[in-house]
Amino acid sequence: MSVDYYSRLEQARGPHPSVSVLNGIARALELDDDERAHLFRLAGEAVPEEPASTAVRPGVRLLLDRLRDDLAVVISDLGDVLAATPRAELVFGDLVGRNLLRRYFLGDGSWVPEEDREEAARSHVADLRATLARRSAAAALVEELMASPLFARLWAEHDVAVRRSARKRLRHPVLGLLEFDCEVLGAPEHDQRLVIHVAPEGSVTAQRLALLATAPEAAGRMPEPWTLVPVSPSSE
Repeated sequence: MSVDYYSRLEQARGPHPSVSVLNGIARALELDDDERAHLFRLAGEAVPEEPASTAVRPGVRLLLDRLRDDLAVVISDLGDVLAATPRAELVFGDLVGRNLLRRYFLGDGSWVPEEDREEAARSHVADLRATLARRSAAAALVEELMASPLFARLWAEHDVAVRRSARKRLRHPVLGLLEFDCEVLGAPEHDQRLVIHVAPEGSVTAQRLALLATAPEAAGRMPEPWTLVPVSPSSE
């Protein structure tokens, strides 16, 4: 292919190569993901969807390692838990390889206070709809969750919103009601998010969590059903 061909392609005029040709050009030019996506848009083609990664990104892993004493988890945009700090697993149980959306809509919702369940469910559903707009792979999960009347009702409302920072309350089987300020780190276009649960200093929640340092047997377990998802080994 001539230099003129590439120039006209870069200017979004002239050639309209096929997807296979575009992939070949991307490989030949050693384009990264962003450059490859730009190439497809210039050619008027939909950007091919990349499968979601189950390996925690190195930068996110570094942050997680530095948050060992905090309640922090890495979650995919489909709700799969990819990694968690020891402190988070002590409070929430065995999380890694589990799907939080299945747990919320198809499992026991007793961990969320009754008065908070509608609002929390609405947030989950709106975020999943935003994910579906980016990744068609979310369609299979949506179909599965339709078995939940609550999910089906909220899905029909067509709300769209990416989850960000929020106040969250959870009912622990031993420690009782816990209240957290949750910080969600990660750009909306990314398929992984770092979620940090912070107990306000001096709060009842902070006092109750402090008990775990001397009484780890107080840790609870998340309710069933759980569905395991493949998760790549962490990169230490």
